[in-house]
Amino acid sequence: MELQRLSETRTGAGNARSGSAVAFRQTTQVQPLYRHLKRLGDVLGAAIGLAVCMPLFLLIALAIRLDSPGPVLFRHRRMGRGRRPFHVLKFRTMVNEAETLGPEVTVSTDRRITRVGAFLRRTKLDELPQLWNVLVGEMSLVGPRPQSFSFLPYYSDEDLAVILSVRPGITGPTQLWLRNEEEILARQDDPIRFYVVTLLPEKIASDRRYVQTWSLRTDLRILALTLCALLRIRPTSHAQLEERAAVLTEGTAGAPASARVYEKVV
Repeated sequence: MELQRLSETRTGAGNARSGSAVAFRQTTQVQPLYRHLKRLGDVLGAAIGLAVCMPLFLLIALAIRLDSPGPVLFRHRRMGRGRRPFHVLKFRTMVNEAETLGPEVTVSTDRRITRVGAFLRRTKLDELPQLWNVLVGEMSLVGPRPQSFSFLPYYSDEDLAVILSVRPGITGPTQLWLRNEEEILARQDDPIRFYVVTLLPEKIASDRRYVQTWSLRTDLRILALTLCALLRIRPTSHAQLEERAAVLTEGTAGAPASARVYEKVV
């Protein structure tokens, strides 16, 4: 009920964004050669990543099975390029059938998260199985995050037309900036409302901007920054979390924070 009510509130904002449709219809008119090069890079990167990480996959799978009952992998239905649904793969980080035990919006202190799962989520190792999604053509190494069906009502038709014109990605500008999203949400009095009213609009704007300004140079920079972020496994300070939450809140009240987010990352 809460999500439905917030969806109705967000509809007006979504319709307002669609008024800027003319500007965004220029998006994704990328030369076919560049698209082919991006796909070639995805295939090579995913194949190499899967081969190199296979021993790590086995260790993670063993740790998950020893830590809690249930499958090793978690499959979640998402909306992909061209509005085609697919199942995004992740290592399971919560108790079995956690989706039936609580909200889809997850905070870092969620009791459904297992001990091994907490480590996997903090280090982002739970995302590694998505290399398979990339290899089979459902995802890209870099792109907007796969869209959850639960939150599609908060997107305008123009949002979906732009964002779903490309393959969703494992990483991207939005994912890098909000890599501590669960910790930010855990500090809110109403995490669901904060996500829908504050975080989601910024995610949408940032994803649209990525699609609009896509280039191979941008993708390479994002991949390099992602690797640096993965190797720099340090807890985010309270001050940093407060700063990011403040930037997002200011963006909702005034100019979109997504522009600053995008510039910080890209």
